[in-house]
Amino acid sequence: MREGLMMDDYPLSLTRIVERAEQFSPGRRVAFRRPDGSVGHTSFGEGIARARRLASALAELGIGAGDAVATLLFNQPEHLELYFALPAMGAVLHTLNPRLHHEELSFIVNDAQDRAIIVDETLLAVFEAFHPARSFEHVIVVRAGDDPLPEGYVDFEALIASAAPMSWPAEDELRAAAMCYTSGTTGRPKGVVYSHRALALHSLMGALPDLMDISRRDVILPVVPMFHANAWGLIYTAALIGSGLVLPGPRLDAESVLDLFESERVTMSAGVPTVWMAILQALDAEPDRWDLGSITRMIVGGAAPSKGMMRGFDRHGLRLIQGWGMTETSPLGSVSRPGLELEDASEEELVDDRVRQGIACPLVEIRGRRDDGELIPWDDAAMGELEVRGPWVARAYHGGQGADKFTEDGWFRTGDVVCINALGNLRICDRSKDLIKSGGEWISSVDLENLLMSHPDVAEAAVIAMPDERWGERPLAVVVVRAGATVEADALREHLAREYAKWQLPDRFEFVSEIPRTATGKFKKTALRELFVSQTV
Repeated sequence: MREGLMMDDYPLSLTRIVERAEQFSPGRRVAFRRPDGSVGHTSFGEGIARARRLASALAELGIGAGDAVATLLFNQPEHLELYFALPAMGAVLHTLNPRLHHEELSFIVNDAQDRAIIVDETLLAVFEAFHPARSFEHVIVVRAGDDPLPEGYVDFEALIASAAPMSWPAEDELRAAAMCYTSGTTGRPKGVVYSHRALALHSLMGALPDLMDISRRDVILPVVPMFHANAWGLIYTAALIGSGLVLPGPRLDAESVLDLFESERVTMSAGVPTVWMAILQALDAEPDRWDLGSITRMIVGGAAPSKGMMRGFDRHGLRLIQGWGMTETSPLGSVSRPGLELEDASEEELVDDRVRQGIACPLVEIRGRRDDGELIPWDDAAMGELEVRGPWVARAYHGGQGADKFTEDGWFRTGDVVCINALGNLRICDRSKDLIKSGGEWISSVDLENLLMSHPDVAEAAVIAMPDERWGERPLAVVVVRAGATVEADALREHLAREYAKWQLPDRFEFVSEIPRTATGKFKKTALRELFVSQTV
C-alpha cells in the first residue's frame, strides 16, 4: 500500500464553517439586544451576506492577509459579522475587553499591532482613553443614530453599504485566525494567536454530547462576552452545527438575561459564576416570574462554582455544568459530567463530582507535575501543577513572551494546582500562586472558599495567604454576607471545622460589601493582598 496521503487534504478552517452555515442554515435565527433595550432579529444567511460585503470594504481600506483588526464591541450582530469576515478574508480577529484599564488596552493594541479597530458608539469613551497610544489606520464606528462622528472616523453601515460581496480567498488551516490576550493577573497580558485548524477542531469537539452537547435544535445565549476567549467557542460551534443564537448586548443583569431566556426559548447558555449567582438570586426572589422550561443546561466557567450554587439551580430544575479552560486552551479544556460509575450515586455524591473540573476533552492530554519535577500519580491525593497539550492548546505566546510557561516537549504549564483521580477527573486545588504554605504544609484556598460559600449566610468568599513569622503563611478569609443575613466569624470557623483541621482554619475573617474582581470576573486576590497586608504592616 502506497505511503502518503490516502484521504482528501481538506482544510480545517473557519472559512468552511462560515460556508456551511451559509449553505445549510441560512434561515437560522439570530436574536440580539441593543444598548437601548430593543430586541431585533437577523439570520446566519443575512449576517454572512453582510460579512462578505464587510470583508470587501475592509480589503478596499488595505486590510489584508495576516493583518490584525481589533474589535471593541459587545455580543451584537456586527461582532458576529466580524467573527465571520475577518478570518475568512485572511485577516486576524482581535477582540478587546472594554473592562480592562486603559493602560492595559494601550499595551495590548500596541503589542498586537492592530491596523484598524471597530468600536460600538457606546464604547467610544473607553476607546478615547487608550487610542492616543496607538495610531490606528482606520477607526470604524457602529452606531444607531446619525450624530456627527469625530473627524477621520468611519460609519460601519456606510462602509459596507455599496461594497460588493467577497469571494473568500484560498485557505491555509495553519494561518492565524483570531487573537486574544490573557487577563494579565501576573505581569503583562500575553497574546494567544489561534489558527484556523485549532478553532475548527475546537468548534467540532465542543458540540460533543459529553462536552456542551450542541445540536441544530438548540438556541444558545452566550452570556460570556464575545471578547472573552472567543465566547468559549460558542459562536463558531453554533455556525457549524446550525444552532440558533441570542446575543444579549451589554445588558447582562439578571432580569435582562432571564427575559431573553424566556422570550427566545433559549435551551443552553454559558457564563461566569458572578452572572449565575445574580440569576440565582433573582430566581430565588421571584421563582414563578419566568418560564424557563426550554433550558436544558447552563455552562459555568472562568472560576469554580460552589456546591451551594449547584444546589440552588437544582432547586429550580436547572442544570449547571462546569467547564474548565483558559485563553491558552481556546478555551475548552475539560467538562464535568458524571460518568457511568456514578449512575447509582446519591445527590450529594453527584454534587461532589460536579464541582470537580471533569475529564479532559478528547484530543487534550493532561498531567500534573510536582515542584521536584516528578509527575504526580492519579490517586486524587498528590498535588501538582497541571500541564496540558492538544491541537487547540497554545505552544507559544505572541512575540515570544512567557517562554517559561511552555515545556521543551510541548506542554503548557497552566499554573493550576490539581489532583487527578484514577479516572482522569481533575480537581483544581488552587492556582500555584494562591496556595497557602503553613508550617511546611499546603492549604488550598479554593477548597476553603467553596466550603465557606456553602454556608447559607455567605454570598461570596475569597481566601488569601497572609505572612506569618512563625508559620510562614496563614489563611485569611474575606467574606461577603448574603443580603439580609448576619453571621459571625466564630460561626464560619465552626462551619469549616467540620471538614478541616484546626491548623487549616483561617486565623482572620474580614467582612466586606464586595470582593474586587478582574475584568473577566475572577476574584482579584492581588487587590485583597494589597489591602489586608498593608493593614498588618
